[in-house]
Amino acid sequence: MKVRAETRRLTKPLPGGKQGATVAVELIRAGEFKTPRAFIETETPLPKLRMAGFGTPRSQYTTLPCPAFLIHHPGAGPFLVDTGLHPSVAASPAENLGRLIARFGHVHLEPGDDVPAQLRKRGIDPKEIGLVVMTHMHLDHTSAISEFPNASFVITEDEWEAAATGSRPLLHGYRRAHFDYAFDYRTVSYDGPEISSYATFGRTFDLFGDGSVRLASTPGHSAGHQSVICRLRDRDLVIAGDAIYTIGQLSGAPEPPRPYDRHNWQRSMRELRRFAEQYPEAVIIPGHDQAHWETLEPRYE
Repeated sequence: MKVRAETRRLTKPLPGGKQGATVAVELIRAGEFKTPRAFIETETPLPKLRMAGFGTPRSQYTTLPCPAFLIHHPGAGPFLVDTGLHPSVAASPAENLGRLIARFGHVHLEPGDDVPAQLRKRGIDPKEIGLVVMTHMHLDHTSAISEFPNASFVITEDEWEAAATGSRPLLHGYRRAHFDYAFDYRTVSYDGPEISSYATFGRTFDLFGDGSVRLASTPGHSAGHQSVICRLRDRDLVIAGDAIYTIGQLSGAPEPPRPYDRHNWQRSMRELRRFAEQYPEAVIIPGHDQAHWETLEPRYE
């Protein structure tokens, strides 16, 4: 079933931009999954069976953090990148994620660790969040969309098309119940005239028109995946999303087992890799790397 929600194209920067603006980025861990390592890095032989857990004892499963990010912009105010797991997952994962994911994903969320609760701890009412940038629409990123009814959600056109109208959505990582709401969905086309290159990234969109936050086209993991480049005071921070699962995939670690488009995934990974090589002082945050997550600071400015 296709979703009833509709979108509007985003063709110009959002209001709030300030010349020379920099941002602060807070990391939020909003739940986790436990899976075989083969789920994020290809293993042989029999990679599909390894992904499903065959041959890997539960004690050797890998923890995959579910990150979200709170970004503070001096003109546009606070906004989010991705939404983490829904608060209900703490008590009943199947209610939000479905029985299959709840059973085989070994999902865990501590009460009070969901993004809305963590925002309230910071003095921010979730209903006052006016903007959420989605790296992509896979269910571990969209789980809590319903908790931000007053936000505009920025997504790529290709990603929305795949998530909202593609066949066999769950097989491709989408749970349409997460986003089939009459919310304000704004889509970015990376083929439009407002698109420009930045550093090693071939196609980017300047979100506020001031260079402080750029969305970068990094497809491959999903049809229209995008990453987020944030300008800090003295360096950039890149929220890579699932363009790379682990930081090691920038330096030769095994590829993910089943990207949507392997050719585009490799191209996006190469752009990220060249960026890391040319700007070694930059912070790059992969999608689900527990070991790397533990090395990160809770806030970057």
